[in-house]
Amino acid sequence: MDSIVDSLNNAYQDFVGAAANVLEAKELSGGQKTAATDVALENFKQKWELFRVSCDQAEEFVESVKQRVGSECLVDEATGSVSGRSGQGGMTGLPPISAVRLEQMSKAVRWLVIELQHGSGSAGGAAGHAHPSAPFDARFSEDAAQ
Repeated sequence: MDSIVDSLNNAYQDFVGAAANVLEAKELSGGQKTAATDVALENFKQKWELFRVSCDQAEEFVESVKQRVGSECLVDEATGSVSGRSGQGGMTGLPPISAVRLEQMSKAVRWLVIELQHGSGSAGGAAGHAHPSAPFDARFSEDAAQ
């Protein structure tokens, strides 16, 4: 994370420096278009693009961290791991499920999404079968109804 922050900071500093160079070149030329102002503007454009790329990379990193934290919270909530924390126990009223069971359900959902994206699943067909790598287990009452 430090490298992303450093990269963003450096790109920002370069961008601000390039903007200052444009203003300085304009002032020295008396507001006229010269080779020096053209070079300063071109450098400014390059630094702007590099800054935008750094911003995009930082945004992607933040999004990936948000997803990872969200996934960890979901697993904690589903497995009951958060019930030991003060003030958070029993908020949902749902019984905890095992991490293995959560992974099975997650795989089943992923396979259904893939099938639907490829057009091979229909509403009836997708519900009628599960992918072999994510079988439903009859020991769980919520699966027995399926």
